Amino acid sequence: MKVLVATEKPFAAVAVDGIREVVENAGATLELLEKYTDRKQLLDAVADADALIIRSDKVDAEVLDAARQLKVVVRAGAGYDNVDLDAATARGVCVENTPGQNSNAVAELVFGLAVMMARNLYNGTSGSELKGKTLGIHAFGQVGRNVARIARGFEMNVSALDPYCPDNVMEEAGVTPVHSVQDLYRDNRYVSLHIPATPETRNSVGYDLVMLMPKGGVLINTARKEVIDEPGLMKALDERPDLKYVADIAPERAKEFEERFPGRVFFTPKKMGAQTAEANINAGIAAARQVVDFLRDGSAPYRVNR
Repeated sequence: MKVLVATEKPFAAVAVDGIREVVENAGATLELLEKYTDRKQLLDAVADADALIIRSDKVDAEVLDAARQLKVVVRAGAGYDNVDLDAATARGVCVENTPGQNSNAVAELVFGLAVMMARNLYNGTSGSELKGKTLGIHAFGQVGRNVARIARGFEMNVSALDPYCPDNVMEEAGVTPVHSVQDLYRDNRYVSLHIPATPETRNSVGYDLVMLMPKGGVLINTARKEVIDEPGLMKALDERPDLKYVADIAPERAKEFEERFPGRVFFTPKKMGAQTAEANINAGIAAARQVVDFLRDGSAPYRVNR
């Protein structure tokens, strides 16, 4: 059995060591394809792979067609919109993610960004504190729950919207359940996005929602750029000089945002939520264990396609 780890952005060396140990202890062979620069390299490497571990690498129908022996793909991380699930299902390939492994890393970044915006990008002017401010969490999954945990340390007033999460789960975490997206934005000075990019959520956060935010509102996006309606957000920032936007992934029109709204927007140079040594190791080793379990007995607790 061959397990291929294909990563344009490689795992940390210690994570690779852990992946290798898990795979080889199971009697499989590990092959690495790191920092590849040509798609053909990936197509060639997957040709005889039984399992594939990726990060943000794109696995579409072309890759799946090239992978004639492929049985399982594990995306090391929570998001999996870089994998064509329909194409995988049609070819009998199981797709899994590794939920929860990067959650704390992303949640900590939320507060790094929040503090930076509260302190005016550290430009020397007087800012504000997070203590006592309102924070709305848009989706209360693993990352959202870690955001709530950290927010308690800042003594923020936290509410959350998630139609798939029971109210009592939020309440037990010290969070006030909200049942309307309009109420979430209207009642919170800080809103942190954790929704996935789906047909329902793409371009769903724009002018109407952002304009509801209180004076001094800060929108924090460590989810996906696709959930933002960029023209609508620009219009809101134009009309409301008090609003700010900060994101873990640059929008398509990042340069225009930065030129039009200096000091009010900030974007990390690449998606960095999971870019910690700990998250890197956790997600990589979790992916390796899931691959081994699937190849051994078909176990797939985190399967995302059917």
